[in-house]
Amino acid sequence: MRILKPYYRYFLFFLLILAGCKETEVTPQQSVSLTPEQEQLLLGNPSGATAQESNPNNFLMEKPQFALSYSRQRGTPNWVSWHVSRQWLGSAERQDNFRPDPALPEGWYQVSASAYRGTGFDRGHNTPSADRTNSVESNAATFLMTNMIPQAPNNNQQTWANLEDYTRALVAAGMEVYVVMGSYGQGGTGSNGFAKTIDNGRVTVPARIWKVLVVLPEGENDLQRISRTTRVIAVDTPNEESVRSDWASYRTTVDAIEKATGYDLLSALPEQVQHVLESQVDEQAIP
Repeated sequence: MRILKPYYRYFLFFLLILAGCKETEVTPQQSVSLTPEQEQLLLGNPSGATAQESNPNNFLMEKPQFALSYSRQRGTPNWVSWHVSRQWLGSAERQDNFRPDPALPEGWYQVSASAYRGTGFDRGHNTPSADRTNSVESNAATFLMTNMIPQAPNNNQQTWANLEDYTRALVAAGMEVYVVMGSYGQGGTGSNGFAKTIDNGRVTVPARIWKVLVVLPEGENDLQRISRTTRVIAVDTPNEESVRSDWASYRTTVDAIEKATGYDLLSALPEQVQHVLESQVDEQAIP
């Protein structure tokens, strides 16, 4: 038997190791492909809404452009959730085709485009028309009446418009924003004065209107990128003509909105991340 020299033995030993081991390949994190409906509900379902007719005041409606919890009793959404990014913004013109939502269950009252006429309240968008300009279809979806609340004109045209403009300015600067907006309480003051309901009592006028924005740099795997240092803006305003146009003066915490509404916002995030983000008031300077 021939004796192998030491370095040959070492070389043979190395070959045996290679033959017995599988190569481990480190790959970058794969991007998660979401449907448009999943995209709009990425932060979670705040009220545990379901698409069951037996749940008429917390009825889940998922559309490619936004998701919402609808209240048949109030005739308005409880909350609406959507994503604002460059992919949703384009050059489609404002459609102004306010109309009932045919996706409501058969037999439910459908709020009409004329229900707000002469009431002193605007047909206030939750998901703004200008957040969905990538196509005519997307823009038209925002004019469904299930996306509307009776909103004091100054609140809608000044305070809220300024916040919506700021949101799109963030996107233009390279960010993307996840938004949840809703309303609660009863009774607001429009241009005709105070009212609790409109449309012969079939549509409730909310007392307060709130919004939560989660701001991220443009990227992928958005849910995994939200951390304790992510910027979160929470705003809660009175539904009144006397509201200030400076939305930043109404900044609050997510915790405060949850306490007022009973919702579990940002529920898709780990609890330790929620605890930090929901307890802070955004203090970043607004240009």
